[in-house]
Amino acid sequence: MISLGSLERRWGWVSFPGFLRYYALMHALVYVLQMFRPDIGAVLEFDRGRILSGEIWRVVTFLFSSSGFAGVGVMGMLFIFFMVMIAFMMSDALEGAWGVFKTSLFYYCGIFGLIVANFFFPNAMAGSGFLIYGTSFLAFATLFPRVEFLMFFILPVQVRFLAMIQAGVMLLGVFGNWLLLPFFVLGCANYLLFAGIPALRGTAQVLESAQRRKRFRAAKEPDEPAFHTCASCDRTDVTDPQLEFRVGKDGREYCVEHLPE
Repeated sequence: MISLGSLERRWGWVSFPGFLRYYALMHALVYVLQMFRPDIGAVLEFDRGRILSGEIWRVVTFLFSSSGFAGVGVMGMLFIFFMVMIAFMMSDALEGAWGVFKTSLFYYCGIFGLIVANFFFPNAMAGSGFLIYGTSFLAFATLFPRVEFLMFFILPVQVRFLAMIQAGVMLLGVFGNWLLLPFFVLGCANYLLFAGIPALRGTAQVLESAQRRKRFRAAKEPDEPAFHTCASCDRTDVTDPQLEFRVGKDGREYCVEHLPE
């Protein structure tokens, strides 16, 4: 199996430091343009028929289109502002945890999944480029589950709970339209491959190790009950056969090392 290290030595030039930062800034720029020229979205969105007819730029520009986002005006601008700020934070955190090369592959895989999903889905999803932030957020929450966000600038909420809400919303969308299931599977493939499945595998290994330790301790514990038990250190004549025990002035039994004066 090819390791990530060997891939990086051969393909390290594809690394893109701060990719999500530039992605978010480009998204914000296109959002502002669409505020003044809403018709631009029709030129940017993914359209399989037009792409096959030669409008190849749509394979890239659909990622930055905000046609599927209804927020316009002050609230929309606030949303985009916080989206960019959070994207900057997630970009730095993921690159710090994974390294630039692996993080870049994570984004590339997400983009490829969205292209494939839009190409084979009957109707292309407007604004599907926002899903890159969604999978990045899920990955961030998987790696740093106890980081807190201040909801409404007051209520501290751990990011893992926000990620659960996001995943729940996505599942509700799938239950409402089962055709969305393959779309979300492809669109979230980068999260599953880079964070979700490894996290589940790591959790399973931790649980398995805990079970092994439990079985090992159970095997070491003697079956016969102890006749003497030190009231101070809990050692017994079974665990320490050579240890001597005495009864203290308080009527309790102690080993000679902890016998009160």
